[in-house]
Amino acid sequence: MFAIVPPYLLTRLAATDAPHLASAAEAARATLAIARSYHPPHRDRARLDLSVDGDALVVSGAPAPDRVISDAQHREQLPGVRVRGEDDAVTGDQAADEAFDGLGASFDLFWDAFARRAIDGAGGAMEATVHYGERYDNAFWNGERMVFGDGDGEVFRGFTGSISVIGHELGHGVIEHGGGLEYQGQSGALNESVADVFGALTEQHLRAETAEQATWLIGAGIFTDAVQGVALRSMKAPGTAYDDDVLGRDPQPAHMRDFVRTAEDNGGVHINSGIPNKAFHLVATALGGAAWERAGRIWYLTVTEGVLSQTADFAEFAAATASIAEREYGVKSEEAEAVRTAWSAVGVTARDEPARPTRTA
Repeated sequence: MFAIVPPYLLTRLAATDAPHLASAAEAARATLAIARSYHPPHRDRARLDLSVDGDALVVSGAPAPDRVISDAQHREQLPGVRVRGEDDAVTGDQAADEAFDGLGASFDLFWDAFARRAIDGAGGAMEATVHYGERYDNAFWNGERMVFGDGDGEVFRGFTGSISVIGHELGHGVIEHGGGLEYQGQSGALNESVADVFGALTEQHLRAETAEQATWLIGAGIFTDAVQGVALRSMKAPGTAYDDDVLGRDPQPAHMRDFVRTAEDNGGVHINSGIPNKAFHLVATALGGAAWERAGRIWYLTVTEGVLSQTADFAEFAAATASIAEREYGVKSEEAEAVRTAWSAVGVTARDEPARPTRTA
């Protein structure tokens, strides 16, 4: 559950008979065979800023992350051996230090943009485990911590190198603490989509990018040069992230007319998330500037204020975001109009065109 690489992608890789990818195919099969346990959802630190006012020392405090990184040492046991805490020096292990920095980037987004302290909103520890399994082709959130594999080295690189992956998986934790979205069908696709939103915003916030400057790619950099693709998903242009002889073509739709009905992947949660992903991208680019300031705030409030049912479909989520935008900015505001227009543009609330048959995977 809550893994960044969809099962259908690993299944395609596992089935390949390409001689040069034999090792990667074996790694994909091993990854699919590992059962991930799920744990349904501690100390509050302070970041101190010191300044001098005349003869007085002025101390002001703001929340700071409490990060703990462990090393699974290529076993499939969690949490592993602790290798770095908040006050420890860099380890020299690339994966451990990247995970540490990525958790910090996620913390900074949620605090700076939404005044949220860590995943649980109460300053709890942010924990991660690196070097999980042998050539493990995934990263996931297990309800308690981020877990990173190192990849097979032929198709997938290590997963700690992508800030959007780290932000995405931690985003699942924020969604859970906000009330949760059932990981099935449209509510599951919304769960994946909102996690993508948080992943993209974490990267954009770290880079100080505007909505127009951002790539809107999720998982950029985790493919090796052997793959014809740039990332796992594109929020800007769903369905275009990769087109590879082995992995196939990115199956994400950007409009409800192409909604995919399938029993696989919990009802297509990683596929149909392209539709709400595109809606968020449209809102963010219509409003311009930093996407976390207005578009991100609307989405964040929608999933943390208890206004959604756990089985919310796209229409319920669209109505909730519109209601939040109207409440926060006004019924006739550009924010509310951008939200209404975006959901109409992806066919969730549109009524001006005939429905087309949905695809079946």
